[in-house]
Amino acid sequence: MLKFLFGSKTTVPDLSFLGADMHSHLLPGLDDGLQQMEDTLHFMRRLRQMGYRKLICTPHILSDMYPNSPETILPRLAQVRQAVADAGMDMEVEAAAEYMIDLEFENLIASGKPLLSFGSRNYILIEMSYVAASPNVEKVIFELQMRNLKPVFAHPERYTYYHGRFKEYERLAELGCLLQVNMLSLSGYYGKEVKRMGELLFKKNMVQFLGTDMHHQRHLQMLQQLVVKKEFISMAANAELLNNTL
Repeated sequence: MLKFLFGSKTTVPDLSFLGADMHSHLLPGLDDGLQQMEDTLHFMRRLRQMGYRKLICTPHILSDMYPNSPETILPRLAQVRQAVADAGMDMEVEAAAEYMIDLEFENLIASGKPLLSFGSRNYILIEMSYVAASPNVEKVIFELQMRNLKPVFAHPERYTYYHGRFKEYERLAELGCLLQVNMLSLSGYYGKEVKRMGELLFKKNMVQFLGTDMHHQRHLQMLQQLVVKKEFISMAANAELLNNTL
């Protein structure tokens, strides 16, 4: 149930109906997200105050910019967990990754090396460039499924080359992909067209996950503004989201 505490001047959100955020860049120093442990703890405190009880951090894995792997991500996760415990914070922290669909990722899948997934159904978060769709996207989806992984497409509403081509979204669903919309998209942070597509995906009952995709202070500020808006409350509360199953 979605609950809110109303005061004379402010509205305090309770996002416990989501329970978990499954897309963020809060592990410090790994990508274009947060860089300092102090900031990581600050952001996690704010998200805890908003009702989250679990954060699944997903650093980028992009070979030419962020060549992360389990060997870089999991030790940083251990450090963050220790810092959270030392701070006495009631927050469960896990990690997966946000994999760019490119040739290097396809080679990684074929190598049989461990991939970072999350949840009991082995969800794996994947993304494409904002410039053009990955030509090997369908092949990668199939290969992931052959490894018993469940692909989750990150922020499909932000792929503007799919706007006006709604069948591309339907094709992703046909292939067995789940869709994760960025909460910031619904705030208009990325522009009106991205917001419209995010809302349309909700209207079509095609969204399975909401993610913060949190990178920096501006994102946190926009999220805090979004979650007290009536239109967001109505949309999120009536969707059949899977965040709280993680």
